[in-house]
Amino acid sequence: MFDLLLRGGRVVDGSGLPGEYADVAIVGDRIAAVSRFPAASSKEVLDVTGLTVTPGFVDAHVHGDLPVFVDPMQEAAIRQGITTFVLGQDGVAFAPAGPATMAYMRQYTAGFNGGSATPDRTWNTIADYLNQLDGASAVNACVLIPNGNVRMEAMGLAERRATAAELAAMRQLVRAGMEQGAVGLSSGLDYIPSLYADEDELTALCEVIAEYGGVYVTHMRGYTPAKFPAALQEVLNIGRRAGCAVHVSHFNVVMAQAEPVLAAARDAAIDLTFDLYCYLYGSTIVGMVTLPPELNAGGTAATIERLKLPETRQLLEAEFASPRFPLETLRFTSIPHTDWKHHEGKRLVECATTIRGRVDFVCDLLIATEMTAGCVIRHFAERTEADIRLLMKRPEMMAGSDGIFVGGCPHPRGNGCFAKYLGEYVRNGTWSLETAVRRLSFHAARRHGLRDRGLLAPGFAADVAVFDPAIVADTSTYDNGRSLALGMVHVLVNGEFVLKHGTRTAACPGRGLRRGTGNVGGQV
Repeated sequence: MFDLLLRGGRVVDGSGLPGEYADVAIVGDRIAAVSRFPAASSKEVLDVTGLTVTPGFVDAHVHGDLPVFVDPMQEAAIRQGITTFVLGQDGVAFAPAGPATMAYMRQYTAGFNGGSATPDRTWNTIADYLNQLDGASAVNACVLIPNGNVRMEAMGLAERRATAAELAAMRQLVRAGMEQGAVGLSSGLDYIPSLYADEDELTALCEVIAEYGGVYVTHMRGYTPAKFPAALQEVLNIGRRAGCAVHVSHFNVVMAQAEPVLAAARDAAIDLTFDLYCYLYGSTIVGMVTLPPELNAGGTAATIERLKLPETRQLLEAEFASPRFPLETLRFTSIPHTDWKHHEGKRLVECATTIRGRVDFVCDLLIATEMTAGCVIRHFAERTEADIRLLMKRPEMMAGSDGIFVGGCPHPRGNGCFAKYLGEYVRNGTWSLETAVRRLSFHAARRHGLRDRGLLAPGFAADVAVFDPAIVADTSTYDNGRSLALGMVHVLVNGEFVLKHGTRTAACPGRGLRRGTGNVGGQV
């Protein structure tokens, strides 16, 4: 007797093997069997003939740390078949965090994590945060330990190398986080205070996660052709020295430059992977791309006071004349201030025409919003759609939306990335359906040590997506980043329907997932 039988669909199980026509049987929160059961007894039978049945997808990089609590329905994810988030990204997140770290991170990352209050939920440790995730939303989530958080807990926002005592304190926090179920360590080397960590410090922390089989996940020190070689070499050095797997977030690089390095890393037996979203624009906080790091030093209040000074604005004119990022492409996604909100969706060049005008506009905006404004911005001119397709062919690649759900005009990737991979890139032949499903599910589950996720196989969690491969598509755009994806018919999380016959249910069966739990048949 099964609880649910999905009958007659084309099963693409996440392994990369060719799909087959079979039934998927579920008992409780587990896959019971995948085969043909013409005479089986089940409490519920759904005919999914003509549809494709896959494991639920794992978003390897997403900023849902607070949104999972603020918006439990998580329809943007569910409509794409995403059932698990990997949180704690970019070295700046929310656990571990004492009061000072929590206050800083909520404000500093508000432009991409949302600064929403969660008055009914409190946490300090990784364990606390994972416990809060149980039953909080429609999706599961696992957590990385942000190196910026452990640095701030040990030494505040100090712009220097850690002392031996401070490093020991950081290592202890990382060890505690791994013991409590974290899947690895993240860094965001463009963000404060993560950017102050050097290779030695990161290696010392990664030595701890290596003991647990954790992965080092990094927003590198740079992705442009000028910065890429040194940035990736640092990642490889850390992996080699610490003896851990390494993973690069949002690998927005030029393929001609990256390919020989990726090949050399594989030849040297360095366990390197990366995630990728299929867009040529990124999204982040306005202060990171418009201000040099020294202006962001010391916290939000210190930065705001600097922005009020005429001499600061004069210095910024030179910065804006030769910017580190293509500011001519900058478009505002989130402006949480009533007097400024009408600028959401506009480009900086529309809001101010001269360099000095743009400097004043940005400074006044950041002061008004207390540094919480967000934006979309082009990666760099040399990067093209061809780079995306070539990177998708690399075996190291897995899907990560880098989804941001903040503001009135968010980047379309949060609502569309996985649907675009599954629809456009399968139908245009970049990927087979089997390759797409593996890159969207098992590849990321295995990378992060989620041993019972990402496959449709007996004993694995009943996270399941059922969709029409001819219809599945993204509809979100830069003008309407909240438009939901098409094509999902049924989605189950831990054996419960969160989408049924195309209609969102009220269920919130998501769980906080710990590394190494749920070992099934030796799968890792």
